[in-house]
Amino acid sequence: MRNEITISELAKLMNVSVHQIRYFEEKGVLQPAYTGENQYRMYSMDQVYQLAHILLLRKLEVPVQSINECMSYSPEQHRGLLENSLEGIEQELVRLQELRQFIRKMLEEQQSYSSSPETFQIVKYKATSLVQVMKLDSHRKLSAALLAEQAAGIPDLFESDIYYVLEESGELTLCLEQPDAGGVILPDGEYLTLQCVAREEELEQWISQLLEHAAAQAIPLAGPLVVIERSYLSLFVPGKLHYELRACIGPAVPVEGRGSV
Repeated sequence: MRNEITISELAKLMNVSVHQIRYFEEKGVLQPAYTGENQYRMYSMDQVYQLAHILLLRKLEVPVQSINECMSYSPEQHRGLLENSLEGIEQELVRLQELRQFIRKMLEEQQSYSSSPETFQIVKYKATSLVQVMKLDSHRKLSAALLAEQAAGIPDLFESDIYYVLEESGELTLCLEQPDAGGVILPDGEYLTLQCVAREEELEQWISQLLEHAAAQAIPLAGPLVVIERSYLSLFVPGKLHYELRACIGPAVPVEGRGSV
């Protein structure tokens, strides 16, 4: 009774392809126990264990050309390799969790708009803390060059809600939401809202509609008008952007923290 197995039997045992085993042999990290007279490669238990170690190191993302070196590591070096791999996995898990939350947010917001598109609503919001990215006056429009100059280095800029705070003076402050930012704080309370999908040049028409609706319904507005751009939702409507227009309802309420912006 033979004690060794063929390359196809080894591949089946270790759940890999024959091609993968041949690749490891070509790179010099695995060799058969011997080659029979019929030119069949034969593998013993030593090669089974060796292949198991190779596959484990590949799971740890060790390059094939470094496997022979890793095989001669000390216990401390192997421990360090495992700890580094674990740290990388933890970071990847955080990234995947953040991506999952972002995808869920996109799906929920797109569904919310689809169920009530271009509808005026009164919604209660908690206080929102914003951090200023840049200021624009009424004569200067946002451009790619200005954005690159003022907002360079902001991670995932267009995967965040971008807040445009519009003052009566015509000045516009571009902000991002950030807890405890100490900058612009939108107070909690009821807001008149309108969601729309539009090109940038059409936005003023939607703002006018919001203000006209408030006037027609005798809804008192307080504080600045806020336009929230959810540019990531343009994935569903290429060429346009998803906006939410938001205006606080009630007596005039100062925007807290204005001086620190």
